[in-house]
Amino acid sequence: MTAIHDTDDRNDRATDGVVLFDMDGVILDGWGTDDVVHSRALDDVLEERDLRVAGDLRRPLETHAYDDDFRGACEELGVDPAALFRAREERGAKRSVARLAAGTRRLCPDVDAIGEIAERVPVGLVSNNYHPTVEFVVDHFRLDAFSFARGRDLGPEGFRRRKPDPHYLNEALDALDASAGLYVGDRATDVIAAERAGLDGVFLRREHNAALDLDVEPTAEIDTLRDLVGLVETTP
Repeated sequence: MTAIHDTDDRNDRATDGVVLFDMDGVILDGWGTDDVVHSRALDDVLEERDLRVAGDLRRPLETHAYDDDFRGACEELGVDPAALFRAREERGAKRSVARLAAGTRRLCPDVDAIGEIAERVPVGLVSNNYHPTVEFVVDHFRLDAFSFARGRDLGPEGFRRRKPDPHYLNEALDALDASAGLYVGDRATDVIAAERAGLDGVFLRREHNAALDLDVEPTAEIDTLRDLVGLVETTP
């Protein structure tokens, strides 16, 4: 089932510019990278620095966020928070790639629809996941249809530029010389980022977000990437 929402207030933008896709939950099955990756990446960094951390002090250091709690824990340890965060993310990216290489996650079964879409318009991949992980996914799964693939940079600046910030979507539009099109995601932040980048947000429901109460209104809501083919007009 494909639900098309009223787009009159979006100036009737054409959908034949580009089609950009989120990765986790859209291309790859599951909600995202397992939390154990962050925890074990922290272990790697602490061991390298000969640091011992446990309990309440450890918890903010192993979550994905670069926030006040993370910085406060680093201050208590006497280490630079930005450097520790980047080091942990570097180890996290390596562990994430290793897990993917071992087959812990698979492509979603409807990804084949992207090839058909790519015959009509340029397609790209823009994810909040680490850029090295995105590069690996594209190469490992031979996702040759994508003309552009971008994950976030490692470290605090990359964390701040995660969606709903449109930074990486804008980068994709610049790279593809486009100003309009669709962005397909499985979270409210994807829809918000799309709107901020001047794109139409398409919300994809899968098993992991089937019951999600979406508090933003996408341009369209679909149940499979195959539904997307009908939303894309043939490029003149």
